[in-house]
Amino acid sequence: TPAAVPDPALCPLCSQPNRCAMEAERASGTPQPPCWCTQVDFAPALLDRIPAAAQGRACVCARCQAQFVAPPGG
Repeated sequence: TPAAVPDPALCPLCSQPNRCAMEAERASGTPQPPCWCTQVDFAPALLDRIPAAAQGRACVCARCQAQFVAPPGG
């Protein structure tokens, strides 16, 4: 069976809304300010955690990015 198509509005790591401005603009047709993610360098190790079906299709949320950079309790 084919893998389910990921929802581009949800983080592929935690399944919470990713608040991607680029996706919001695509979905609504309303121009958005630059997305927060354009100002962040994502570590390759974080990007490697994204399931193959979601790679290049759904953005990681700011919370997952922040937790990867500064893990809880670390």
